[in-house]
Amino acid sequence: MAKAPVSSDDAPKRKRRGASVMVWVLMAMLIGGLGGFGVTNFGSGTASIGTVGDRKIDVNDYARALRQAMDAFSKQIGQPVTMQQAQAIGLDRQVLQQVMDRAALDNEADRIGLSVGDATVASKVSAIPSFQGVDGFDRAAYREVLRQNNLTESSFESGLRADTARQLLQTAITSGLSTPQTLTDTIAAWAGEQRGFTLLRLTEKSLTTPMPPLTDADLQAYYTAHIDAFTRPEAKRISYVALLPETIAKDMPLDEAALKATYVSRLSTYIIPEKRLVERLAFGTDAEAAAAKARIDAGTSFDDLVKERNLSLEDVDMGDVSQKELAEAGAAVFALKDPGVVGPFPSPIGPALFRMNAILTAQETTYEQAKPDLALEQQLEAARKVIADKVEVVDDALAGGATLEDVAKEQGLTLATTDFAPGADDNDPITNYQGFRDTAAKLAEGDFPEAILLDDGGLVAMELTSTVPPTAIPFDKVKEKVTTAAHDAALTKALSDEATRIKAGVEAGASLGSFGIVTRIAKIDRQGVVKDAPPALLEAVFKMAPDDLQVIEAPGYTAVVQLNSISPAPTTGDDVTALRDAISVNAGRAISDDVMKLYTTALTTSAGITLDQAAISAVHTQMNN
Repeated sequence: MAKAPVSSDDAPKRKRRGASVMVWVLMAMLIGGLGGFGVTNFGSGTASIGTVGDRKIDVNDYARALRQAMDAFSKQIGQPVTMQQAQAIGLDRQVLQQVMDRAALDNEADRIGLSVGDATVASKVSAIPSFQGVDGFDRAAYREVLRQNNLTESSFESGLRADTARQLLQTAITSGLSTPQTLTDTIAAWAGEQRGFTLLRLTEKSLTTPMPPLTDADLQAYYTAHIDAFTRPEAKRISYVALLPETIAKDMPLDEAALKATYVSRLSTYIIPEKRLVERLAFGTDAEAAAAKARIDAGTSFDDLVKERNLSLEDVDMGDVSQKELAEAGAAVFALKDPGVVGPFPSPIGPALFRMNAILTAQETTYEQAKPDLALEQQLEAARKVIADKVEVVDDALAGGATLEDVAKEQGLTLATTDFAPGADDNDPITNYQGFRDTAAKLAEGDFPEAILLDDGGLVAMELTSTVPPTAIPFDKVKEKVTTAAHDAALTKALSDEATRIKAGVEAGASLGSFGIVTRIAKIDRQGVVKDAPPALLEAVFKMAPDDLQVIEAPGYTAVVQLNSISPAPTTGDDVTALRDAISVNAGRAISDDVMKLYTTALTTSAGITLDQAAISAVHTQMNN
C-alpha cells in the first residue's frame, strides 16, 4: 500500500552566500598560469637571488617572504613545516614568483620615473603602530624594532618607498577595470537557478528482505579481504621510565590545617545562597513603570513590553541573582513562590519591573564533603614537587651512563615498554601525554634518554629499542570493528540493490512515494542544504533534466531522487541584490588579479629575468638549519 508523501518545502537550509560565491567566481574566471621564463645561473652571488631588468631581488627579501609563507602555512595546518615539505607542495616556487612579480613592478616604476617623496614616506612610517610611543611616533622604538628585524632605517624606508610606488602602479593598471554586466548576469543566473525534486532516502528499515545475520565465516572472510584496515602501522618499540603524580599522590602526607584554610578561602564555591533567575525592564520615570505594571496586571505580557521597547530578552536578563544583589526589589522578588512580575522598584538604570522566572535553591557543601577532593588536590601538588626534584637527579644519572633500569630502581620509577604508532587507537595510556608523543615521534636509534616533564607534572625518560613492522591485529581483538565494518558494507550493497529496484519500478510507471515516505523540496538553489544529505545530492540534482531519476550513493547515505521542476533565478529581492553585489565585487577582484598576472608577465618578458640558483639554494639550506 502506498504511503502518503511528507511535504518538506522548508527542509532545505541556506548557507551564507558570500563564502560560496567566491568559489563560483574563481571557477568562472580561472585562466592559464604564467608562461615560462629563461633562467640563468650566475653561481654563488650572495646579495641577490637574481634580477628582473635592472632591479635586483634581495636575498633577504626572498628569505623573509619564504619564512613568512612557511610560518603562515604551519599555523594553517597546526604543525611546523620543514623546507623539504615546503618544496614538496611548491611553496618556495610560489614565493619566488611573488618576489619576481614585485621586482618586475619595481623595475617598471623605475623605468617610468614613478616614485614618492620623503614626506609621504615619513607619513607612512609615523602611522605604523609598532613605532608608536605614548606621545605618538617614537624614534627609539622605530630603531629598536628595525634592529630586532635586522633592518636599517635606510633599507626599511627604501622598501617602503618602493612598496608605495608599486601600489600606485598597480592602482593605475587596475583602477579602470569593472565587472562586465554579462558576466554578473551569467553567474547570477547559474547560482540562483532553483530546482524542485522528490527524495526517497533508504535505510535498513526500507529493505523488503531483511539482511541475514553475519556468520563467523562471513566475518573472517571480510577480515581477510580487508586486512589492511586491521593492520597496526609501523611502530617504535620504546623502553621508558615514568613517575606520575597520581601514582605517588596517595602516599603524600596531609596537612589538615591547610585543607581547612583552602576550604575557607573557597567558601563562596561551597556555600551558595538561594538565588532567582530574574529579568529587569527599566523605564524613564516612576509613572511609566507604574503604567507598565498596570498593563501587565490587565493581561499584557512582559515579553510584549520588552518588544515595545525594541529590546530582546537577552538585553533585560540579569541571570541568577541573590536577594542582596536585587537591593530594594530583593524582598518582593524572593517573596514570589512561582514565576511572576513585581515592581516598580528603584534600580541603577531607573525604576524597573522585575520578572522572576525560576527559583534556585541554596547549596552547601560541608568541609567533610569537600575534604576528599581537597585532599587529592593537595597530595597531587605535593607529588608534583617531589617529581620536580627528581628531574635533575634522573638527568644526571642518565648522562653519567646509568641505564633506564638503574634509574627505575634507584629513584622509584616505573619501567615499561610500549609499541608507539602515531594515530593508532590502541596505544598505551602513557601516550596520551602530548610530551610523550612529541618526544617519541622524534626518537631515533642511538638517542640517549633524557628526563622530560609532562603536562600534569609527571616525569618520563625513554629510548628506542627497535622498530616494529606493520602487524595484522589478531581477529579476536578487532572482532567488534570487523562486525561493524562488514555489516556496513553488506548494508550498503543491499541498499544499492534496493535503490536500483525502486528506480526501475518508478521508470515502469509507479510513483516514488509508493515505495516509502518521501521528502518534497519545492525549490532550492545551489547554495541550499538538505538536512542529513551529502553534497553529492544537490550536485546530481543540478545536472538532471525534469522527471529524471537517479540513485544517490555516498558513505552512509543511499537515496532515489526524481527531479520535478527547474525555475530560473529570481531577479528581485534583497537576497538577489546581495548575491549580484557579491558576484560583481569578487569577479572584479578576480579580473584585477588576472590583469596584474598578465601585466607582470609582460613586464618580466620585456625586461628579462636572471636567477642565481646557488643563492636560492643557499637560502633553502639555511631554512633547513
